[in-house]
Amino acid sequence: MPDLLIELFSEEIPARMQARAREDLKKLVTDGLVAAGLTYASAGAFSTPRRLVLTVEGLTAHSPTTREERKGPRTDAPDAALEGFLRSTGLTKDQLQARDDKKGQVWFAVIAKAGRPAAEIVAEVLDSAIRNFPWPKSMRWGTGSLRWVRPLHSIICLLSDEGGANVVPLEVEGITAGNTTRGHRFMAPDEITVTGFDDYAAKLRRARVMLDSAEREAAIRQEAANLAFARGWDIMPDDGLLSEVAGLVEWPVPLMGVIEDRFLTLPPEVLQTSMKEHQKFFSARNPKTGRIEGFVTVANIETPDNGETILKGNQRVLAARLSDAVFFWENDRREAKSGMADWAEGLKSVTFQSKLGSQADRIDRIAQLAREIAPLVGADADEVEQAARVAKLDLRSAMVGEFPELQGTMGRYYALEAGKAPVVADAARDHYSPLGPSDAVPVAPVSIAVALADKLDTLTGFWAIDEKPTGSKDPFALRRAALGVIRLVLGNGVRGKLSEIAAKGYPGADAADLLNFFHDRLKVFLKDQGIRHDIIDAVLSMPGNDDLVLLVNRAVALNDVLKTEDGTNLLQGLKRASNILTQAEAKDGVEYSFGADPKFAETEQERALFDALDKAEPAIREAVRGEDFPAAMQGIATLRAPIDAFFEAVQINTDNQIVRRNRLNLLSRIREAGRLVADFGRIEG
Repeated sequence: MPDLLIELFSEEIPARMQARAREDLKKLVTDGLVAAGLTYASAGAFSTPRRLVLTVEGLTAHSPTTREERKGPRTDAPDAALEGFLRSTGLTKDQLQARDDKKGQVWFAVIAKAGRPAAEIVAEVLDSAIRNFPWPKSMRWGTGSLRWVRPLHSIICLLSDEGGANVVPLEVEGITAGNTTRGHRFMAPDEITVTGFDDYAAKLRRARVMLDSAEREAAIRQEAANLAFARGWDIMPDDGLLSEVAGLVEWPVPLMGVIEDRFLTLPPEVLQTSMKEHQKFFSARNPKTGRIEGFVTVANIETPDNGETILKGNQRVLAARLSDAVFFWENDRREAKSGMADWAEGLKSVTFQSKLGSQADRIDRIAQLAREIAPLVGADADEVEQAARVAKLDLRSAMVGEFPELQGTMGRYYALEAGKAPVVADAARDHYSPLGPSDAVPVAPVSIAVALADKLDTLTGFWAIDEKPTGSKDPFALRRAALGVIRLVLGNGVRGKLSEIAAKGYPGADAADLLNFFHDRLKVFLKDQGIRHDIIDAVLSMPGNDDLVLLVNRAVALNDVLKTEDGTNLLQGLKRASNILTQAEAKDGVEYSFGADPKFAETEQERALFDALDKAEPAIREAVRGEDFPAAMQGIATLRAPIDAFFEAVQINTDNQIVRRNRLNLLSRIREAGRLVADFGRIEG
């Protein structure tokens, strides 16, 4: 069985596109091969800045011969029906077979397709993959019509087995497939002839090309750590930057530089962001001083002077960039010390959303809403309002204008420069959080209040102007904002009715609809915590479902009980009682909800169930009133044995109507006992 090697060699592919591109190449080719009848043992995709590579092992040498039978019209059907059938099969009438069927004789077509050699199929599949490759952005060059991310120079398409290697005959827009590639652009630019993937990978390594992006990442991480360790420093971890840099080089050569003392007064976040965004440098931190004092740059070449010239050039460029940052920092500090009044005035001309006013309007709303939230989180209302009014002023700063990702971070520095209290400054930094499912949740009361107000103003505002998320579209990140509110509330145990808090936000929002949106987001959040959607539905139907802490505590307790054998059996008993009762009420046209009397009990099991309910109901009510849901669930669980015994020994629909009504009313007590904690009828199983 042959192995397949494909290389698409081009000018530099943008680093951000490489991971997706190698997976797309693998999917397009392997799906195409399988659709054409070939099978394979394994496939692997690789990328460097200049090439996409696919290796497929254990490919079948031919597709199988297939035989397909299609049933057609009856033999006495109109000519038009027969002609349509012939067109669809590509056969003539004399090639059809007449066979007996239930309704008479019917035409059958037997279509045989001969198998094809793998090389022929590979050529077709790769040609289609290249011409229809889903690059996010592509270009044409020269006079051809082919679109590729960058000019495509050569193609390797090689089938190899024990008998040797053969080039698959293929030509795409004047580029003929072959068995040659090139190594590193500068260190080994000569042509290389290969006979298969192992030979290809080994020769590329000798030609200073690491084919596997994961290997390049590991090499960068390890060598950068070694360089930092030699100076007593640590590399600031940044997996995103590591992945990007690995996509910029074929032979990574990390080099360490030192930041000039004149730039060390900059906030570390500014140093790290500037070096990352402008230079793709990794930041090196001195643990003794807590400052970022160095950097690691990754060259794509080994040089006789061990990178000294490269490093000097990089440091000159870095000095220019950091000089700009120092200029921004000093100017911004002066404005902060003067009270940031100009920035506040400037936000009046910055539109947040055309229907929702300016950023200044929004700050006023957030400040007012934050004061309302302050008592719920134990924060000082004056500090909360002060924090809300300074939190977004850094949007007008030069530093945030240069590095938007530093908004909030710089807000803290500027608030401190303005003489604000640390809790106010921290709120300026934290009020955007949490930004995602893994982002830390603020825990300081002032920060919590401002963060909640910021997100609730966004949600109520867009609800009021009817700009809600639809399907997969969420241009204003409202789902993320709702998840942020949920995490802030649950992470800090914030008690309060969410619908009442939201009603104090932007006027005109449909509070009930917004609460439903929160519930949908909560289901997604709790599903990730291992709580099923039906359990959440069971507690959402209970009173107080706009108190998220109460709701989740109830759901967690219910989930824990239902994981046990007793909980599963109890659920079956409660659902059985509810189903029998529902059917009887529908049949009799009455509601069985009161009047169960022990004196009409005829069996020991009935009397035992009366006694169990008499003991359990008060305990359950008390536990629910005290929000001790584990205790409430434990109280419900005590009913499992008497309910099971009751159903095993007692016939509900007896001929004695008085006894029947009494037993149905007893079932109502079982149902209502369950409803004290959750709507068990909504739980599957």
